[in-house]
Amino acid sequence: MNLDATSDKTPIMPNQDMAFQLQPATDLITIAEIGPALDFRNASAFKEVCMQEVEKGVRFFVLDFSDTGILDSTGLGTIFYLHRQLKPTGGRVVFAAPSRPVQVVVQLTRAFKHFQQFVTIEEALERLQMHSRMAVGPILTQYKAQFKKEV
Repeated sequence: MNLDATSDKTPIMPNQDMAFQLQPATDLITIAEIGPALDFRNASAFKEVCMQEVEKGVRFFVLDFSDTGILDSTGLGTIFYLHRQLKPTGGRVVFAAPSRPVQVVVQLTRAFKHFQQFVTIEEALERLQMHSRMAVGPILTQYKAQFKKEV
């Protein structure tokens, strides 16, 4: 899924065993497709890859939980760690398309107080556009076109 036709950015995957995939949307926004689980098995790798993106200047992460069935305390702790790293720079982590199991964890842990949740990735990108005052409009249009092709 290439979000910017003028860019040569490719998805970032730590290795084939990890369920998640990071897709740069802009220089400041990365979409993380979490996959089936973010738990003790892959949270450390997720943290490492996300921090590499932060070092490159990424300030906003959209976490796509649409296919996620497991989010344990280790995974949630990693998300909070990322949140704490981004907050001083004005960055943020938002949740997109949280599955029912993720919604339950978010409610039980009251994580909704820290992370905005959006029904779709598009909605999250639109909100980040308003928050960050950067032009992700063309990227959003391209993402929507790509999403329609995949469906």
